[in-house]
Amino acid sequence: MSDLMLLALLVGLFVVSHELLSHPLRGPLVARLGEKGFAILYSLIALASFGSAVQLWRQIPKDRLWDTPASAYIPAMVAMLVACIFFVGSVSSPNPAMMPGVKGEPKGLQRITRHPMMWSFAIWAAVHIVMTADPRTILLACGVAVLALFGTAMQDGKKKAQNPAYAAHMARTSHFPFLAILGGRQPLRALWPGLVPVLGGLALWLLLLWAHPMLIGVPAAGWSYFQ
Repeated sequence: MSDLMLLALLVGLFVVSHELLSHPLRGPLVARLGEKGFAILYSLIALASFGSAVQLWRQIPKDRLWDTPASAYIPAMVAMLVACIFFVGSVSSPNPAMMPGVKGEPKGLQRITRHPMMWSFAIWAAVHIVMTADPRTILLACGVAVLALFGTAMQDGKKKAQNPAYAAHMARTSHFPFLAILGGRQPLRALWPGLVPVLGGLALWLLLLWAHPMLIGVPAAGWSYFQ
């Protein structure tokens, strides 16, 4: 078995195990192990599968399937800035998708997408697929993107069935960014996510640009524009 095939299997194991543990197996395992026991099991499986995938990713030599044009650098950097704003917005205000109760009108990034954190991961994955053109990175990023977008769709279905208030929340928001605004379910002023997400996202973006060579071993695409 080739290293790329093994990497694909590890990434697939990470995605499938996450979906099984988050949905059909969660109830029975919580009943048997308790919330803390389930959390420990969940964390161990996620760390083992994803950690093994990342370790193998580091060992596989880099390659390129296509040459990314220089004109893609600036759009990629802008997309990563958006991802950083989405991520900061997801952790700086309550997210009904992560909470048992749903109260009040959607706020901040929730008016743009009800899953800002998962969309930040999906944007990260898309940018790295396009910019690296590296088979090992494409496999890893595809796993992250599938988990982020498919997992949130599954989460919406489960919470909608459990909580009528969440169904109303879904009706006021959109999974895909900006669709609720374009569809008139949110006002145009919702395009502004708030000062904290914007400033925090900008700071995170600059930090990632600076740290990329130390963490990954290569500069982020377009970093030369800031040097």
